[in-house]
Amino acid sequence: MFICDILLAMKSKLTLSIIGLSLAIGFGLLWFIYYGPNIVGTEQSFLWLPSFNATMNAISMTCVVGGIFAIKKKNKPKHIAYMGSAIGASALFLLGYLAHHSLHGDTIFAGEGAIRIIYFATLISHIILTFFALPLILLAVTYALLGRFENHKAVVRYTVPIWLYVSGSGILIYLFLRI
Repeated sequence: MFICDILLAMKSKLTLSIIGLSLAIGFGLLWFIYYGPNIVGTEQSFLWLPSFNATMNAISMTCVVGGIFAIKKKNKPKHIAYMGSAIGASALFLLGYLAHHSLHGDTIFAGEGAIRIIYFATLISHIILTFFALPLILLAVTYALLGRFENHKAVVRYTVPIWLYVSGSGILIYLFLRI
């Protein structure tokens, strides 16, 4: 059903534009991470960034849940505030992640055995779902801003669980790397 909904939504030039923008951002991020500026080891004073990033994921996750409860109680202003905060926290996470990766490079997971399999399964699913989260979030926000609330609801049905998983798994990845 999800694929059918996306394909139907793709008839819209707006939807195609958002998907194109999301792909450009996604591939731009991949380029930045693997081929972009690498100033590894130059700044030891930014070792707090992983904790900051995990905190931003936790705030984003909490705000998404708060936004769900607010809209179920028909409190639209509170819903908008929560969701705007969730987007803001996610954006700050992304900036922090890019800064940390530029300054410190990849963090190697040292765990062995079953925990290694769990870690990489979590990491891979996190990365894959991140590519779905961005266009879905952009679509949901765009539909809300345009007052197309039926479209908004249809997209949010998929956006919320993916967003919660990406934020929550981001926190788990942080914990795996710190323990």
